[in-house]
Amino acid sequence: MEFSDFISQPAVIWFLIGLFLLLLEFAMPGLIVMFFGIGAWVTALCCIIFDIGINMQLIIFIVTSLFSLIFLRRYFKRIFVGKGEDALDETLEEFIGKTAVALDDISQGNQGKIQFKGTHWEAEALTNVKKGDKVKIVAKESILLKIQSIN
Repeated sequence: MEFSDFISQPAVIWFLIGLFLLLLEFAMPGLIVMFFGIGAWVTALCCIIFDIGINMQLIIFIVTSLFSLIFLRRYFKRIFVGKGEDALDETLEEFIGKTAVALDDISQGNQGKIQFKGTHWEAEALTNVKKGDKVKIVAKESILLKIQSIN
């Protein structure tokens, strides 16, 4: 069998489509395209096992893609993305209300550095803060912590 004969096999074509879609998921995160890649691979497997026409291949692709999207997306999202709001609440609990030490003089409304749990963080002061003061973390926006002086 020549390479051109091998590459034109339906199972190989569906496998390559599935591989492309799974790789495309890295460029377009959202956990949607991946399930169409899974559908393409299931179709490739069916082409290897059964001799089926293009109409049946398309039906298998669409049905398995949609079923995997509907029934597996929530499970995969929990694994790859996190636990959603529960994870956010746990992350905020790790910061909010805790104390840190100011590494800079930070005037109200400006940013500077603080040390929290052995790491330097960007922080925005809600009150005037002097270098070395203990501060309380009152909010977190992405990687920016909002602080106020305890003194």
